[in-house]
Amino acid sequence: MKIKNFLLTVTAVFTVSGVFAQANILNAKSPDQIGVKTEAQKAADNDKPLEYGYVDDRDVLFSKMTWESIVLDERVNFPLYYPIDTNNIGSNRRSLYDVLMKNIQNGNIENIYDDSYFSAKRTLKDIEAALVKVDTTELGIEQLNAGEQLSAEYINRRDITAADITEYRIKGLWYFDKRQAELKYRLLGIAPVSEDVNFIGTEDADLVELFWVFFPDAREVLHEAKAFNNENSSMPYSFDHILNSRRFNGYIYKEENVQGDRKINEYVSENALMQLLESDRIKDKIRDFELDMWTY
Repeated sequence: MKIKNFLLTVTAVFTVSGVFAQANILNAKSPDQIGVKTEAQKAADNDKPLEYGYVDDRDVLFSKMTWESIVLDERVNFPLYYPIDTNNIGSNRRSLYDVLMKNIQNGNIENIYDDSYFSAKRTLKDIEAALVKVDTTELGIEQLNAGEQLSAEYINRRDITAADITEYRIKGLWYFDKRQAELKYRLLGIAPVSEDVNFIGTEDADLVELFWVFFPDAREVLHEAKAFNNENSSMPYSFDHILNSRRFNGYIYKEENVQGDRKINEYVSENALMQLLESDRIKDKIRDFELDMWTY
């Protein structure tokens, strides 16, 4: 099994090196030729996300649904956060939030949801209140009170940008596949989190989930978008690869439980250290199941 995983990783890396690097950069005779693939390259390009294998419900011996928080202040999570200023950088470099928003706006990601249970679909217009704050200045109010038409200069607009995203929350299922005798993880949903746009930058600002995306529905989009590889810029990782291979650091803030999937901070309150220890306890409980399968 380890050899199989190693071969898949090597294949993926070499595929990345041939496809993800800026095409034609060494052969371009003018800047507009950089990034343009030749017809031969397009014909040989078979770049798709690695498909999930079919898992029969009868093969799942054990499963546990968890919710995790990926804090973007941590260095290992920087590829999901940067770049936040796109004015002086190429169009092939975008943060995960910019990738999600662009593809929601152009319709490549058709379905977005209001919670991690994917119970209610939302449109971009529905979530606009969480993404944009439009306010009228005092001078604008005086203008309206005087019966005049409101001037654009008296309208303040504040949009949530990639720089405002503080963390991502993900939902996934840990399961033990008895056919392959292996503990696996399947990512199901992801949500960008920022301060409430109406109170952003103030002490009263609370963190809110802007929207949820069903991850399998967005894999094609996230595979085409590349994150920067600090070790080797000729082989950037796709966001799909980063998230599926868990190349990030996150902590569990909720697990499915009999108390209505209550969060850790609801029963371990006002003690950040104990909350982290509880998160580690849940991780150990999941990992120990696989170890116990081989204990006789």
